[in-house]
Amino acid sequence: MKLESLVKKAQKGNDKAYLMLFQQFEEDIYRMAYVYVKNKDDALDIVQEVAYQSFKKISTLKNPAYFKTWLMKITINSALNLINKNKKVIQLNPSFEVLTGKEDEDIALSLSLNELMNTLQEDEKSIILLKYYDDRTIKEISEILDIPLGTAKSVLYRALDKLRQNLKEVENYG
Repeated sequence: MKLESLVKKAQKGNDKAYLMLFQQFEEDIYRMAYVYVKNKDDALDIVQEVAYQSFKKISTLKNPAYFKTWLMKITINSALNLINKNKKVIQLNPSFEVLTGKEDEDIALSLSLNELMNTLQEDEKSIILLKYYDDRTIKEISEILDIPLGTAKSVLYRALDKLRQNLKEVENYG
């Protein structure tokens, strides 16, 4: 069944149609959430939150063709909300996760990429992730984040420039 007809059925209250729709994009939602929150439990919580929010508000979706884009926007907002909420929580007993991997180089590479991404502001990080992780166009990114096309472009280029500068600094010290 076509995506748009499923969305229209879901908007009319068909729970099975909604479930079929959501299951198509559940993995994408999880991956996007995981990239933001960096742990399985929080990413799964976000998937649940997105399921709840999207089910509750599916009638507000104007264009059924943008269902996945709409879900990704809810995912990003939920992830950012969780990150902001967690910033306010002070951990008394920090627990350390053990890194395991096949090769030390892979761990070092993923850690340095992670550190580089953490130098970006949230809006810059969102655009980089949507562009290179979720393979979105600038136009799609501007729609997902609800910002003008020119702003999306300038934030992308600013973020890439920041990443290049930070990478040069790391290479100079490494």
